[in-house]
Amino acid sequence: MSQQPVVVIGSGLAGYGVARELRKLNSEIPITMLSADHGGFYSKPMLSNAIATGKTPESILNSSAEQMANQLHIAIRSQTRVSAIDPVQKTIVLGDGERVGYKQLVLAMGADQIRLPLQGDGVASVLTVNDLDDYRQFRLALTGKKRIAILGAGLIGCEFANDLISAGYEVHVIDISTQPLGRLLPVDGGCFLHDKLAAIGIKFHLKTITQRIDQMGDRLSLAFDDGSKLEVDLILSAVGLRPRTDLAKAAGIEVNRGIVTDRYLQTRTSHIYALGDCAEVEGKVLPFIMPISHASRALAATLNGTPTLLRYPAMPVLVKTPACPTIVSPPDPNKEGEWRVEKTANGIKALFQDISGSLLGFALLGDATQEKNALIPLLPPVLD
Repeated sequence: MSQQPVVVIGSGLAGYGVARELRKLNSEIPITMLSADHGGFYSKPMLSNAIATGKTPESILNSSAEQMANQLHIAIRSQTRVSAIDPVQKTIVLGDGERVGYKQLVLAMGADQIRLPLQGDGVASVLTVNDLDDYRQFRLALTGKKRIAILGAGLIGCEFANDLISAGYEVHVIDISTQPLGRLLPVDGGCFLHDKLAAIGIKFHLKTITQRIDQMGDRLSLAFDDGSKLEVDLILSAVGLRPRTDLAKAAGIEVNRGIVTDRYLQTRTSHIYALGDCAEVEGKVLPFIMPISHASRALAATLNGTPTLLRYPAMPVLVKTPACPTIVSPPDPNKEGEWRVEKTANGIKALFQDISGSLLGFALLGDATQEKNALIPLLPPVLD
């Protein structure tokens, strides 16, 4: 009887990351990857700054599913939907009813874009960019358009805004917050970023709630809570991500904000692991590249028979806004401290320190980003 495979659900950076790391450690163990889409490999973070540089979907794709299967010596089943997980039988039920057995199961299903509960007949026309197929649709939708609205002034919203304005579009950014990157930056940093992005033409509508979106011929009309309206050619929603947990929850696997795991990335259900944007590791959901890289290496070692505790070092986040270079190492929200800000005409250096002066996080903007390498060694690990 042939050995049951390690099955990976998801072909994003997390899925391919753990498959690649496991293959480095073990050339024999069978690995099967199930992908709901084309299954090709690409870097998802590239999608938010690809318009201005003219990157086509084809140029963003690094390798097809067939090429990745040959490279990693794994089986990849693209365009394959999973309808259920049966932890008792250790099988996965596919959309057509086929059952696939597993020795160990890795959930790397990513996250979905959050959709605001808006009114109006134009809501269905609002686009999101969460994968390469979405990016392809977005590029096609931009044809002949000029005025673009972005819902959300967070990291992805700001990156798309900078990218689109650089490509010659008129860009409006709408957010309920008082500043861009409201969850990552102190007030002074948010104001600095706002001014730099506004200086290149981005129009912010802050402290603003979008209530409805109506189709007005070829255009879309956004109605705000203060009674004002804005007509645009296209709307992109970038208000945040929600981990994909439905499949796990239906299988009785514990979920909270994400799929709950311990430091070994093991769920409370035996032989089932999770990593990436869908996973919640000791209360932390970290949808960034560096956490995925560390998790991939640790989980691969565990799957190969060497249980390896996940450790996260300090992992600063680079915000891809060329008009205002920004690097943030967010402090642990459970740690007490305060921001100490140094301002110059060309930069903001904000340090989040506890009462003893120990550095717990930072936000660097403009010229201050040059201090990143000196500050990183002073930060505590995210998970030690």
